[in-house]
Amino acid sequence: MTPPEAPTDGSASREDSPPAVSACLHTLRKRADFLRAARATRQGSPGMMVQARKRDEGEAASDDLPDIRVGFTCSKKVGNAVARNRAKRRLREVARLELPVHGRPGWDYVLIGRRDVTAERSFERLRADLVRALEKLHAASS
Repeated sequence: MTPPEAPTDGSASREDSPPAVSACLHTLRKRADFLRAARATRQGSPGMMVQARKRDEGEAASDDLPDIRVGFTCSKKVGNAVARNRAKRRLREVARLELPVHGRPGWDYVLIGRRDVTAERSFERLRADLVRALEKLHAASS
């Protein structure tokens, strides 16, 4: 499932603009989901740490949940609130662009920001970091 495209001719209303997180992604909010992901496979990259786990069959039983779920976190080691929020904004955008293409249905992903790197790294490199981490995670699980 891909997110809706916004008109490029300037006639976009608020309803036409693409969502902050893709329509096929669901944001993890419960601590238990983050803890389950923390016990699963992880892959480090220069720009972030990615944790991934395949959900059990009974976990995603409701039809209203999308196939791919993602969570974001940055510890206080990343910096003050401004630095953490900037890092998380960048992680959200990278996830919105790359997870619908490179993520797998039925998986949970947690993106963890790194100190002095996530907020400062070029956006293209951050995207490449996520794609590379996902490829390694999925290769290990196959």
